[in-house]
Amino acid sequence: MKISIITITYNSANTLPRTLESVQSQTYPDIEHVIVDGASTDGTKALIETYAKAHKNVRWISEKDKGIYNALNKGISMATGDVIGFLHSDDVLFSTRSIEQIAAAFEDKNIDVVYGDLQYCREGKIVRRWKSNAFHPYSLKYGWMPPHPTVYVRKEVYAQVGEYDEWFRISADYDMILRIFGAGYKTAYLPEVLVCMEVGGASNKNTKARLSKTQEDYIVLKKNHVGAGYLTVACKQLRKLRQFLRKS
Repeated sequence: MKISIITITYNSANTLPRTLESVQSQTYPDIEHVIVDGASTDGTKALIETYAKAHKNVRWISEKDKGIYNALNKGISMATGDVIGFLHSDDVLFSTRSIEQIAAAFEDKNIDVVYGDLQYCREGKIVRRWKSNAFHPYSLKYGWMPPHPTVYVRKEVYAQVGEYDEWFRISADYDMILRIFGAGYKTAYLPEVLVCMEVGGASNKNTKARLSKTQEDYIVLKKNHVGAGYLTVACKQLRKLRQFLRKS
């Protein structure tokens, strides 16, 4: 079983080496690393070029895109693996066995989606842990979602549910989660930290971004006919607040 890991980049020369190393250090042998660069100008492209020459399991492009979700869609279309996941260019896999653990869960042919826990870090220090749990269909109404960077999905699922909705600027990942988890696919939760994610990102960089995220989350819920609008958004925010109380 081949697992495709998609990394999207833009001017990530300072952080990308750690991400690349965390993929190549995995114990699981059949990994395809797909890198989608948005025409970086800081040396990222040269870094990827050197990396691809040294590792035969790398596929990459460097060209202008229309944003994060457009780049993710490009990566999905490039991926040839049986299972697809994402690792952003300032994040790392938690251990050298992370993909091995994910692959083991997919040995059950009935499993369509695997996800786990996430640690948020700042300069190597743990800020909070996003500890997920087993999925129940009613959970979506109460703002539940798994950590998106830990979600690995069989490729045929993306063929069935479609691409990320590029209309959204911040919440297309939430939209995709609702589309996949609300469609009845069989899921498996691994109670292990799978990814270390650097704090920050488009949805949390300032108050304006957080308000935009709230508005988009509301639209996502309405689009997918899930929950009770802003009440469900509030529940989602409360779940996030609880994570700050959990450091390990």
